Amino acid sequence: MKKVLLGLVIIIAVIAAGVTYMASNLDELIRTQMETQGSATLKTPVTVDAVSVALKEGKITIRGVNVANPEGYSENRAFNLEEISLDVKLSAEEPYTVESLVIDQPTVLYEVDASGKGNLMVLKDNVQASMPKQQSTEQTGPNPLVAVENISIRNTRLIIDFESMDLQGLNIEDLQLDKKRYEVTLPTFSSDPVGVPNGLPADQVGKAILDSMLSNLNRQAKQKAKDLIEAKAKEKIKEKVDEKKEELKEKAKDKIKDLFKQ
Repeated sequence: MKKVLLGLVIIIAVIAAGVTYMASNLDELIRTQMETQGSATLKTPVTVDAVSVALKEGKITIRGVNVANPEGYSENRAFNLEEISLDVKLSAEEPYTVESLVIDQPTVLYEVDASGKGNLMVLKDNVQASMPKQQSTEQTGPNPLVAVENISIRNTRLIIDFESMDLQGLNIEDLQLDKKRYEVTLPTFSSDPVGVPNGLPADQVGKAILDSMLSNLNRQAKQKAKDLIEAKAKEKIKEKVDEKKEELKEKAKDKIKDLFKQ
């Protein structure tokens, strides 16, 4: 049983914080290491409000993960993860398995810099720069193999900031956007399993999950922004067409009146 619990402690630490330490105050250890390792990986400040570990139940809850925007963007947070829940399978053998990882109620800001590059893509690039060029199951030192079977992101609140966005010659005022920021709720989406079936070294697992999540969020944010702009552009075109129709109708009426003056 001691080995099982040790394995569980290791997987909790490496999944949530990217480290393999054992300590009496595991909650605080994971919280501080998430901040340290997260900031180093994303190259922007990361804070975590609280971590709760229930060893006997194999459950971990992480609350309030806040990630600042990368340099060159607004001072707003890039995203906030309200709650992350992990269900860990008790096992004495590698790969240690996380049966489910659920990210609930994240708030994500999508904005672009003057060059048109999105903030989420910058964060993704930073994550990828910290990852090995080729995934490997070879272990070096105390770095256990880990597999995450199910990953889902629910109730995502996406904020799209059009103010600094390059609209390719279109003008926000011309499009008559109701506001410069739009909020949409994304449907639940899942990321591919990580390290299944043979496991990955623990220090690669969290980065792989973050990379996949950012890819998905960036893709959906760009599509939602495009859909909103296209819808507004179509409305504007329709208004112009309707105005032209009315103008032609009035001209036709005048011509008809002229025909029957005498």
